[in-house]
Amino acid sequence: MPENMEIERRFIVDGREAKPWRAVGEAVSIEQHYGVGEWLSVEGDTLTHGGEVVAALDEQQRQHLDSVSDWTTRLRRKNATYILTYKSRLTKDTSLELEWTVASEMAERLLENGPFPSVRKTRYVVTRPDGSIWEIDEFEGALAGLVLAEVELQSSDQLVTMPEWVGHEITGLGSWSNRALAETLARESA
Repeated sequence: MPENMEIERRFIVDGREAKPWRAVGEAVSIEQHYGVGEWLSVEGDTLTHGGEVVAALDEQQRQHLDSVSDWTTRLRRKNATYILTYKSRLTKDTSLELEWTVASEMAERLLENGPFPSVRKTRYVVTRPDGSIWEIDEFEGALAGLVLAEVELQSSDQLVTMPEWVGHEITGLGSWSNRALAETLARESA
């Protein structure tokens, strides 16, 4: 798979019954804020906020930022680590994704520009017997009870053995993206 590309399939999971991923998966606390890119500028080979460097850009990242105009930006807190992501959908299951680790002080300054549409969730990472790695997200707050799963692939036509707990496929359905869920919550709370 080319660098900076992400191929994944996504599914709804019925989380009302047993949750076998909890017994075998590593749990990670995640909070995601969308739209932070509006507060960032590309200056030379850096992303900046208020004249301060947020992240250094390599040549390929700079070319992608210059050539693609439709980005979703996200600042994710994963446990105590902040990750800035620029993501652009290319096909139903494939996205261009650029990521940088951001110092917590800078992340907090960026978040002061909010509030931003956001979601909170606990992610369980499970390696299945076929070697596929599944990420199961149990949402919190107003989305409590919603459980989504995704599997990252090497190619769009890669065969994957579906776990017994996977339900309806939602790959490529924009209304089920984390950003869309966050924006719906933001509208409803306004």
